Amino acid sequence: MKAWVFHGPGQAAWQEVPDPRLTDAADAIVRVDTAGVCGTDLHILRGDLPDVPAGTVLGHEAVGEVVETGSAVRTVRPGDRVLVSCVSGCGQCRPCREQAYGQCRGGGGWTLGHLIDGTQAEYVRVPYADVGLHKLSHVVGSEVAVLLADIFPTGYEVGVLNGGVRPGDTVVVVGSGPVGLAAIATAHLFSPHAVIAVDLVPARLDAAKHLGADAVVRADEGPEQLVADLTGGLGADVVIEAAGTPESFGLCTRMVRPGGRVANIGVHAQPVTLHLEDLWSRNLTVTTGLVDTYSTPTLLRMMEAGRLPAASLVTHAFEFQDAAAAYDVFSSATDTGALKVVLGGPHHDVVAIPA
Repeated sequence: MKAWVFHGPGQAAWQEVPDPRLTDAADAIVRVDTAGVCGTDLHILRGDLPDVPAGTVLGHEAVGEVVETGSAVRTVRPGDRVLVSCVSGCGQCRPCREQAYGQCRGGGGWTLGHLIDGTQAEYVRVPYADVGLHKLSHVVGSEVAVLLADIFPTGYEVGVLNGGVRPGDTVVVVGSGPVGLAAIATAHLFSPHAVIAVDLVPARLDAAKHLGADAVVRADEGPEQLVADLTGGLGADVVIEAAGTPESFGLCTRMVRPGGRVANIGVHAQPVTLHLEDLWSRNLTVTTGLVDTYSTPTLLRMMEAGRLPAASLVTHAFEFQDAAAAYDVFSSATDTGALKVVLGGPHHDVVAIPA
């Protein structure tokens, strides 16, 4: 088969690799129809995650069809259309029994495109398939369903739920990329007073408005003052960090009210200074987290019912063999207006999908 293979910082290629094989009774082999390109994939390609070995097939988001299962797999069978989750779990260790699959101690967690070959390929081996695969109906198209592999569970679990969004809260989301936009969309499930989006890219701020942000502001045009004006100088109840830079994290801590919550989603490639000399007396809660995907079944039911705005996040689709162009478009979002970029699906040419 062919796959998009990481060869070290700044180097990757669409090339021939061995077909995946079952290596455990809990495995499944999935023929990939659609795969997502994630910001974390860009971090890997830039060399920000040195634990990813050269020769790894990238990608941790996919929709496809099961073609083979191990003898221990009970929830799916060949022919099933499935969502491939970015996280799987053994189901037996303490974290898994607490639905913290991202912290699995039995060989699960985030492995696809990280510690083992991933989804940007014609086929993928999915470990612990009973946890890592979710059956899909044909109500939801593949390009939208793939957003539930990582983007929506991450924004919802690590941002909205970890941040403890409550009715009447003022919520700020710093970073309006795909995960930040998912946090904006799912924050509205809790009837906040206002959701404010912060970003540097106009197209992403426009998308934030489309997904329900009550106010948007460029990160270099006074977001702190806007939040102060909207809250009578108090600050936001919840600030969600979805950009992954030292500057964006610092901005979050300056916009949150005393007693408020900062939920960090962003993948940080550089050290971040936590200014406890300023923050120690403010009763803040700061959370971090790798997504566990325990919310995926709930989000899937909402998507199938048409209650989860998602389609507008997918802006570009490419054939698998054009993965290099897909990465270029996604990494140049300021110029291209890219939100979510996908590989495969029903498209046969490079497509820019209207928001």
